[in-house]
Amino acid sequence: MHAPVYVYGIVMGVSYGGGSLLGYVGGRLSDRYGRKRIAILGNALIPILSLSGIATSFYESAVLFSGGWLSRNFRSPARRALISDEAKDSNRGKIFGFLNALDVGGGVASIIVLLTLLYLKVPLPVIILATAIPIIFATILLVFVKEKKMGAHKKDVVLKSRQARIDRKAYLGVIIATGMFGFSYYSLGFPILTIAQSQSSDALGFASYMVFLLASALFGYFIGSRKLKLIPSLGGLGYVLSATGTLLLGFSYVYALGVIPMYFAVVIIGMAIGTIDTLEPSLIAQVKPRRERGSGMGALTASRSMGLFFGNIVMGVLYYFGPFYSYVYAAIAAAAAGIILLKLGRGSMRFI
Repeated sequence: MHAPVYVYGIVMGVSYGGGSLLGYVGGRLSDRYGRKRIAILGNALIPILSLSGIATSFYESAVLFSGGWLSRNFRSPARRALISDEAKDSNRGKIFGFLNALDVGGGVASIIVLLTLLYLKVPLPVIILATAIPIIFATILLVFVKEKKMGAHKKDVVLKSRQARIDRKAYLGVIIATGMFGFSYYSLGFPILTIAQSQSSDALGFASYMVFLLASALFGYFIGSRKLKLIPSLGGLGYVLSATGTLLLGFSYVYALGVIPMYFAVVIIGMAIGTIDTLEPSLIAQVKPRRERGSGMGALTASRSMGLFFGNIVMGVLYYFGPFYSYVYAAIAAAAAGIILLKLGRGSMRFI
């Protein structure tokens, strides 16, 4: 609706900021009332976002978009905990990698469908409304998922004792680092805008998003399938690698290096995000007992979302003065997240 870029950053920041609270609440409720119930409730409310297609003003669109996004954050910890309960330590990374691949694979498919429908001259409001269909279908499928009974679980005692023996700094480290990374984890709308503006091509901008999704899906699954130490892998191949890609994108813009270095930067960022989205929940599941995994996943979502609240607003404001400033800021924040995790988790690296 022709709103300035900094306004886009503010809307995304508010969506993520509110999501920090709802993510934590959703995680806590999933421990108390069951993962499946909370996952279904949150999923059922996500189609609110699709109603933004019929909004008549920017303000209506922003409210509807935020409502759907908040619902997504509310159900995410429950979904992760539900999956974690069904997995073993030996294959949990692979399962979360596959989940990430499914999520981003769906994003790739949605872009292809979007471009096809736009080519067929289907009105954009109709396309946005139609995005509710797969979410509704997914919610119906969740109803048929069988959830393990919580009850007493001997492994909880083992996990608690191991957590005390190893180091609680591992959990604290990933929560703090996730929040710090949130300060750098801007909406992918910013790189799309940067590439589209610098190359004077909306198509190249949208295509970069598909490149990002593919890199994230493939590398996330690859990382999840490997038996790696979680803390150094998350810090190095996740946070620090994201800082590298972000800085490359900023330099590619300011020195007009062309579309190829920009796409290479997007690939690096995608690889880093795939690693992060795979290893963060794996690490939480490793150090939290089963009965507290919902709360742990909620804290993970809340920490990331709180960082995103400020990060997207700062990115939007800095982008107004120049894209390079926003990317340098994001790179510094991402590198700091990696250093924090490696510092706080160094005593636990031999275990996880």
